[in-house]
Amino acid sequence: MVIQEIIHNSSGARVGMPPPEALDGSIERLQEYFRRIQDSSGYWWGELESNNTMEAEYVMLSRFLGHHNQERERHIVNYLRSKQLDDGSWAIYYGAPGDLSITVGCYFALKLCGEDPQADHMQRARRFVLDRGGVPRTRMFTRIWFALFGQWEWYGTPRLPIEMILLPDWSPLSIYRFASWARGCIVPLSIVLSRRPVRPIPPDHAIDELFPEGRSGTDYSVPSPPGFNLPKLVHLAEEALEKTYGRIRFDRLSKIAERKAMRWILDHQEEVGSWGGIQPPWVYSLIALSVCGFDNDHPTMSRGFKGLDGFSIQKGDRWTIQGCISPVWDTCLVVQGLVESGLSPSDPMLESATRWLVDQQILVGGDWQVQVPQLQPGGWAFEFHNNCYPDIDDTAEVVLALRLGRLPGAEDRLRDDAISRALDWVRGMQNKDGGWASFDKDNNHGYVTALTFSDFGEVLDPSSADVTAHVLEMYGKLGYKTDQSFLQQAYRYLRQEQEDDGSWFGRWGVNYIYGLGAVLPALEAAGEDMHHPYIRRAVRWLIEHQNPDGGWGESCASYIDSAQRGVGSSTASQTAWAIMALVAAGYDDDQATHFGVSFLLDTQLEEGDWDEPYFTGTGFPGYLKGERVDRVPQPGERGFQGAELSAGFMINYHLYRNTWPLIALARYRARLAERGSRAKAQSNGHLPIQAERHRTAHSR
Repeated sequence: MVIQEIIHNSSGARVGMPPPEALDGSIERLQEYFRRIQDSSGYWWGELESNNTMEAEYVMLSRFLGHHNQERERHIVNYLRSKQLDDGSWAIYYGAPGDLSITVGCYFALKLCGEDPQADHMQRARRFVLDRGGVPRTRMFTRIWFALFGQWEWYGTPRLPIEMILLPDWSPLSIYRFASWARGCIVPLSIVLSRRPVRPIPPDHAIDELFPEGRSGTDYSVPSPPGFNLPKLVHLAEEALEKTYGRIRFDRLSKIAERKAMRWILDHQEEVGSWGGIQPPWVYSLIALSVCGFDNDHPTMSRGFKGLDGFSIQKGDRWTIQGCISPVWDTCLVVQGLVESGLSPSDPMLESATRWLVDQQILVGGDWQVQVPQLQPGGWAFEFHNNCYPDIDDTAEVVLALRLGRLPGAEDRLRDDAISRALDWVRGMQNKDGGWASFDKDNNHGYVTALTFSDFGEVLDPSSADVTAHVLEMYGKLGYKTDQSFLQQAYRYLRQEQEDDGSWFGRWGVNYIYGLGAVLPALEAAGEDMHHPYIRRAVRWLIEHQNPDGGWGESCASYIDSAQRGVGSSTASQTAWAIMALVAAGYDDDQATHFGVSFLLDTQLEEGDWDEPYFTGTGFPGYLKGERVDRVPQPGERGFQGAELSAGFMINYHLYRNTWPLIALARYRARLAERGSRAKAQSNGHLPIQAERHRTAHSR
C-alpha cells in the first residue's frame, strides 16, 4: 500500500531530491561549525535554556544565605525583564502562556533586587498574578520559598517528616522509592520543613500586594485533593498523623534523623560543588546546611557557590543560570554526526572527543546500587561531574559514539574496555517490564505520587520508549541479536508502548516526533523487518503531520492536549528526528523525506547552524508518575495543568538545532548513496531484480 503518492510544497510544485552539492555543502558547513566551537579539552557544550525560575530562585537563595552581589543582581534584573511577556508574565517554554508560580517568583526576585513596584513592568506582572488568584494559587514549591522569607505560613506547606531518612531502603516510603531528582530534593527539604526557618526581609520587599484577600484574609492550609480517591485518603491520613505525632514527637529521634540527613547531603555533594548535577537539590541542600549552622565560608558551602557560578552564563549586561548542563550528551551526539557524515575517526577533533568521553566514564558506585548492589559501574552522566547518578540514556548514546571513534595504537583498548563495562551496566539496569528508565531500576511505585508533597511535577523514573529505543539501538549496532531474551523483552516493551495512531510518546524530547525519531532507528538497528504494518502506521503518522514548508514541529502543549500531537512550527531538531525515522523505515527516497531535507537546507544559516527559539527538549512533562498517561487530568482534578505546563520543565538545548540535523542529513546521504550503489549493481547484473523490488516496494 502506498502511503502518499506525492508531497507538494506550498507553491504546489512537486518536490524532488535536493541537489547533491547543496546537501554536501550543508554537511560541510556543519562540520566546520563544530570544529570551531569544540573546547580544547575535546568536548562540546551548548546552553541548556529552561525557565526563569532558575534566576528567581538564585536571587532568593543568595538573599536567604546573605551571599548576594548587587552587580550580578542588576544583570539578573536585565535578563528577567528581557524574558517578560507582554501581559506581564513569565512562561515555562517559548510560545507558552504565562505561568502563575513562575511569575510570582520573578516578581518577588525583582522586588528583592530593588525594583520599584510601581514601575510598568511590575504593575503588569502584578495584574497578571492577581487575575489568576495571587500567591494562594501557586504551587507547593513556590510556597516553600516564600515561607523562608515570612511571605507564607509554614503550616501551609506539605508535610515531609525528617524521620523518613531512617526508614530502611526496602521500606515502601524509603527515599529510594522516589526518582533521583526528587530524592535529592526530599532529603534537604525534610530538614527545612522540620525546622521551618524564617529570615526576615525589609518591609518594602514584601509581597502582600499579591494576596487578593490580604495576608490576614488568606487561607494558608494545604489544599485537599479533589474527589474521593487515594490522594485524598493519604492527605487525610497525613493530617491525622501530623496531629498525633506533633503531640508525642521524640526530639532525640528527630535529631538522629537530621544528622543522618545532613550526612547524606554531604556524601552526595560532587567535587565541583553540585548535588545531582541539577539546580533544585543543589539550592535546597545549601539552604538545609545553612539552617543547620554551616556558614558561607564552610568548604562545602564554598564549593556549592563556586559550582553554581559554573552553571551561569554572562550575556553582555544580562546574567542567566542553567538548571543543568549537558556536555556529555552534546559531545556524544556531535561525535556520531561527524563520523556518520564522513569525517575520519582519526581526525584530531574526533580523537580528542573520543578520549574525553572515555575519561568521563563513571567507575564508582551511586544511588542506583540500592536496587542492584552487585552490579559493577560503567555508565556516563549528563554533566561534567555527577558520579551518584549516571544516566542510562547518555550511556547508550556515548557507546554509539565510541563504536565510531578510535584512539591511536594500543590506547584504543581503553575505548573497548569502556564499551564492555557500559554494556554490562546497562543490561543490569533493565526494568522488569523490559524497558529502561534514566537513572534507576524499577523506580515505578505509583503509590508515592499520592503523597501531598508529590504534587509538584514528577517523582518517579519509570521505563520510557525513547530511552529503551536508544539502548536497543546501541545493542543492535554492536551486533547483538533480538533473539536474546533481554532484548526480546525490550522489543515487546516498545511494541506495547506504540500509540493507536502509530506514534510513540517522547518522555525526554518533544514529543511524539522525538519518540518516532528514537524508536524507528532502534528497530532498524535491531534487525526488524521495516515492512511491518505497525511500522507503516508510524510512517503514515509522520507524513500526515508534515508542515506545508516541509519541516516538522510539535508544541510542548502536546503533553496536555492530544490535538497538539505533531502540531507546531517547524524546527530543525524535530525535522531531523522525522527524517531519521523515515530513513530508518526505508523512506529515504520518499517525497516527504526529500521535502524535509530541503527545509533543513533552505533554513540553515551561513555559519552552518539554525535559528531555533522553540523548546524541543523535555525535563518533566509534569505527569506525577513520569510516564505517558491514558487520560490527561481535567480542570478541577489533581495533576491538571493547562497549556502553560505549570508542573512541567521544558528545555531548549541550544545544540539540538545543529547536532540532530547533522545526524539526519548524514544518514539520508548515506542511504541514498547505498541505494545508488545497489541500483548500479542491479544494472550490472550483480543484484537480483526481485531483491531490489522487495527492498523498495514501500518507498517512493
